[in-house]
Amino acid sequence: MRRLGLGLLVAAVLAGCGSDEATQAGGPTGQLASLVVTVDDDGAKGSGQPRELKLDCAKPTDSQACGAAAGISAADLQKTGGDVACTQIFGGPEQATIKGTIRGDAVDATFTRTDGCEIARWDGVKALLDEVP
Repeated sequence: MRRLGLGLLVAAVLAGCGSDEATQAGGPTGQLASLVVTVDDDGAKGSGQPRELKLDCAKPTDSQACGAAAGISAADLQKTGGDVACTQIFGGPEQATIKGTIRGDAVDATFTRTDGCEIARWDGVKALLDEVP
């Protein structure tokens, strides 16, 4: 538990480092985000069609989805470490992916709701996932 607390503290400090200018400008290209966000409500075994949102944002005020993308940190996109204990709670079959770039950094993240850790990761990007039509 102590290691988890230290990891969260380090992630919070790193997320807070840097200037506001880089966050607003969107990295070296000036682009805040260029993403494809996919949400599959039925998961891998479902028969439903995944929903998709293609997003290109120069700044957070371009749209509500751009604002949600601006609120995502690198820590939100990280996979849960293998040494972390997760509650065995099933949150649902949903699956989602976020691929592209945010603030010039490559993003290729998958989200599920299969246990407590994955539910927490989902909740960290929920504002963006909720924007997928």
